[in-house]
Amino acid sequence: MGHTETDTRIHILEEAMPLFAAKGYNGVSMRHLARAVNLSSAALYHHFPDKHTLYLEVMKHSFVDKAHDIMRSGDEASEPVERFEAFIKRLTQVVTEDQIFRALVMWELLDGDEARLKLVAEEVLLEPFKCVYALIKEMAPDVDHYMHSLSCIWLVLSHSAAAPMCQFLPGWNDSYSAPDVISKHAIQLLGQGVHKGV
Repeated sequence: MGHTETDTRIHILEEAMPLFAAKGYNGVSMRHLARAVNLSSAALYHHFPDKHTLYLEVMKHSFVDKAHDIMRSGDEASEPVERFEAFIKRLTQVVTEDQIFRALVMWELLDGDEARLKLVAEEVLLEPFKCVYALIKEMAPDVDHYMHSLSCIWLVLSHSAAAPMCQFLPGWNDSYSAPDVISKHAIQLLGQGVHKGV
């Protein structure tokens, strides 16, 4: 039974994710991708008109299901504090376990391409950001909701991303890279700021 066009697109995205994660946007060519998925360049361009389009779809594909999962993490909790904690725990678990997604985001920060940064912000991070923004606004109406929301996402992301380097610093403990330890620390740190209204 032959592959459908949708199957082929998904296969291309799945193969492209680790390539972009390892080498960044500028380190991967369409010709390289075509070889990796065993297609001709013409066939690859049939599915994706250019690398920019393919890359955006890779970013969406790497996070779309996870973003939905993160945003629904607090559905069963009634109190905003409980929903906030559930959000942080699930975000930490996803970011810690998904090295490819984490690498894709870090590459964009390093490359600094404004157009791609805008796409990552709008297509990948926007919904989780809006979710935590609403939670913080509900918990603490008087704090700077934008800064606290930003801190929530980047505290988790930076801790997870920096663990391979930080293990060589004095005082490191292997548990510091565990999702539950990172999320507990983030909840405690961010919770103090929210409750103090800073």
